[in-house]
Amino acid sequence: MVIPDKGIIFITGGARSGKSRYAQQLALQLSNNPIYVATARHWDDDFEKRIQRHQAERDERWTSIEEEKHISQLPFSDNVVVMDCVTLWLTNFFTDTKYDVDASLQQGKSEIDQLNTTNNTYIIISNELGMGMHAETEIGRKFTDLQGWMNQYIAQKAGKVVFMVSGIPMEIKG
Repeated sequence: MVIPDKGIIFITGGARSGKSRYAQQLALQLSNNPIYVATARHWDDDFEKRIQRHQAERDERWTSIEEEKHISQLPFSDNVVVMDCVTLWLTNFFTDTKYDVDASLQQGKSEIDQLNTTNNTYIIISNELGMGMHAETEIGRKFTDLQGWMNQYIAQKAGKVVFMVSGIPMEIKG
């Protein structure tokens, strides 16, 4: 697999498909000291346990940073950065805009555009929500649409796109 030395590598797939593990392995192939940007808000105790599990997966080679929305404003230069994940990142825009799909999509696209102008390698992880169960609520359907449109946008901007299935990476672009 040819890996771009700068720009965006997009890794997408279903829940528990091996996206984060694959992204972290890839980051360590590219850098001895990658950066992990966690986009999750600390919503509740269950989520806190998920965050702790993810933190335990990374060793001392990693620098971890929490940033809920404005990844492009972080002072990175010539780094390998894993952004985990688009779904939680978009949730932050979505809730902060009072569930405005258009405003959330515009803010997310603006961030991606700014990331793509740096000299960093961004490994961006996302979920394919539209491949699962159909959301029961209007807000759930709106978010699924938002996620799908954002994934399309990131994939278009990425130099490489990998789809994860059962822990197996399938290169679909690049």
